[in-house]
Order: sequence, then structure tokens, then C-alpha cells
Amino acid sequence: MAQSDISKLTAAAGFTERNDPFNLFGEWLQAAEASEPNDPNAMALATVDEEGLPNVRMVLLKGFDERGFVFYTNFESQKGQEILGTMKAALCFHWKSLRRQVRVRGIVEEVSSREADDYFSSRPRDSRIGAWASQQSRPLESRFALETAVALTTAKYAIGEVPRPPYWSGFRIRPRSMEFWHDRPFRLHDRVVFRRADEDSGWSKARLYP
Repeated sequence: MAQSDISKLTAAAGFTERNDPFNLFGEWLQAAEASEPNDPNAMALATVDEEGLPNVRMVLLKGFDERGFVFYTNFESQKGQEILGTMKAALCFHWKSLRRQVRVRGIVEEVSSREADDYFSSRPRDSRIGAWASQQSRPLESRFALETAVALTTAKYAIGEVPRPPYWSGFRIRPRSMEFWHDRPFRLHDRVVFRRADEDSGWSKARLYP
């Protein structure tokens, strides 16, 4: 997408005047799906450990609506354990092709078993095998050990469906704040933040200095 097209898109959107952050996010994500070369649903996930030391890594958004932003993981992984320890997290989407960024902070809840089952069953079979074979975030003595675990798991589930592991599910981040950022010349960027006290409250909106 050419810079002139991006400028036209921004001018037409008038996002600083919008009042519904979920609808605005949906429109930005749709635009990113048309312009980003890879993984427009990629997001940086930030958590903290038991000492308050932060961790951040890239994960994939697998669904969102007015309840929040959903991703899936091994609950025994480092990020899974850190989220379960605080039930709080933050996200950052950066769409370089559009010169846009969205930051999300909020409270975390587990998705329902049905949601987790439905998503797990939609994954490629090899990915479902991998969820059983990988002891995510734990020390791995060699690549051969991982490949052996994959082979054993493949043999175990050679026939029929691969069930969802009991430690594998999803989290939903229910936002307390959502900030939208768009690049502007001379670093005089547009920033708008939406905030609410809890999930039952309405949103307040403020523009921020760049």
C-alpha cells in the first residue's frame, strides 16, 4: 500500500472522533489483513512473573469481540503460569504497513471448555500432535528428544481424533484500556485512549500528546 493511500485511509477514517474501540479495532485489523505481508493477527503479549519482572513474546490473536481478545496456549508454559498467577496482561499490535499501533491492557479470564475444544479441533492434525509432544518452556536436551516425542504421540493417536490436552486452553483479555496510535509527520502522531473502570462500565476517551 502506497503512502498516499495510507494517508487517504487515515483521513477518511477520522479515528480520533470514534467512540467505540471494538468497532475501530475491527476496522484496523481488517485493513491490516489486506496490507500486512505476514500474520496481521500477531500481537506482543506482556506478562509479569512472581517477582514482578516483565516478559513479552509474540502470539496470535484467534478471536475478538466485545468480551475481549482471545489466544490459546499451554497453561503449563511460562506465559500460561504467569497469567494464571496474576490474571492480568497487556497486548500490543503493530501494523508496520499501515503505520498503526494498538495497545490493550486488561483482566484475563479462561475461555470456556467448548471454545477451547472447538478451536483445538480446527487446528491441523500435526499442530494438535505438537500440543501433546511439546513440554512448552521447559528445558529440551536435544532436537531428537522433541522429534521422538512427536513420533510417540503420532503413534498413540494414529487412529481417530486427537483430543485437547487438559493443560491446553485459551485466555481472553478483557480490556480496561485500549490505545490507538497512528504515525504522523515530524513525530506529531495521533493517539487516542479509551478507558473504563470494569467490564460493565462505559468507555471514556481522551486524546494524548504524541
